[in-house]
Amino acid sequence: MKVPFLDLKAQYVKIKNEVDTAIQDVLNNTAYVLGKPVFNFEEEFAKAHDTKYCHGVSAGTDGNHIALWALDVGVGDEVIIPANTFIATAWGATLCGATPVFVDCHPESYNIDPEKVEAAITDKTKAIVAVHLYGQPADMDPLKEIAKKHNIFLVEDAAQAHLSEYKGQKVGGLSDVCSFSFYPGKNLGAYGEAGAVMTNNKELAGKCKMLRDHGALEKYNHVVYGHNYRMEGIQGAVLGVKLKYLDGWTNERRRVAKRYAELLADVDGIVVPKEMEYSKHVYHLFVIQVKGEGENRSKKRNQLMEFLKENEIFSGLHYPIPLHKQKCFAHLGYKEGDFPNSETIAEQGLSLPMFPELTDEQLVYVSEKIHDFFNK
Repeated sequence: MKVPFLDLKAQYVKIKNEVDTAIQDVLNNTAYVLGKPVFNFEEEFAKAHDTKYCHGVSAGTDGNHIALWALDVGVGDEVIIPANTFIATAWGATLCGATPVFVDCHPESYNIDPEKVEAAITDKTKAIVAVHLYGQPADMDPLKEIAKKHNIFLVEDAAQAHLSEYKGQKVGGLSDVCSFSFYPGKNLGAYGEAGAVMTNNKELAGKCKMLRDHGALEKYNHVVYGHNYRMEGIQGAVLGVKLKYLDGWTNERRRVAKRYAELLADVDGIVVPKEMEYSKHVYHLFVIQVKGEGENRSKKRNQLMEFLKENEIFSGLHYPIPLHKQKCFAHLGYKEGDFPNSETIAEQGLSLPMFPELTDEQLVYVSEKIHDFFNK
């Protein structure tokens, strides 16, 4: 049996007629950049997250940049982010000319550890970026308290967390401003690159809107420095169709995660992800920890990954090199051992196949092969 890591075609086939019609409408109306499909999607996506304002942008990375740019983050400022995230989170700071300051994650949630954040704050700190990693919200209440205490901004990176909830409240409006990604493999994915910024602050929303469109309030009237970060009409049309199905797809992801947890509960060699009591996890990824030993902790993880591949089960790595060990950040002076939890996850984490259309037969097969590996 073949089990892909992700199957975008299976999803497309089910909504093909709606998607094809929406794309054809964009072509018929020649509204290729922004336009009605984008504006309609922005309104509905904000509504889905119980948030007032949303502006579509050209990629999640661009959303990271705009979120901090709108807060006037710049040269000489520091932005605190977790060491265990995709590098696009850090680009939000560097593109503003600021310095990313890395901190470790909590060992159970894998999200930014508020205690480590408090210790990292200096008189240069301008913002904290809370990444809702793998689809689970960060612990926002203590982060809000820290931000308020030090009079700094709190930002969400919800690239992997569409419709996830913290204490019953949707992500997107838990901070000053939030960024989303709609990269094709995301829970809500475009058919190309796309992203969004979201906020409940009217002034910030206005700044984000200008920044994505050359700093202009209207054509040829440029109020501030900006960039071309506009969402394409086709992406807005596709996302508008898919948004109607997101709640159902999210429930299916949670079904898959629950089944994995049941099937893998008795495997001594792994740790399954924990859904924290304050969160509704949407499982963009289902990342297990494969227990390793000694200096080469990743050896067993890599062996399991290869064994699964030999049995036509395709897994993934998110993210095998934490940010403080990336060459591009060598000048910041971090070293091995600075963030042990992040390093452990990088060396032992393995992402199992995760998408709504996974069948129970496939999940049982994946589980059986993992059992076979550890029983050898």
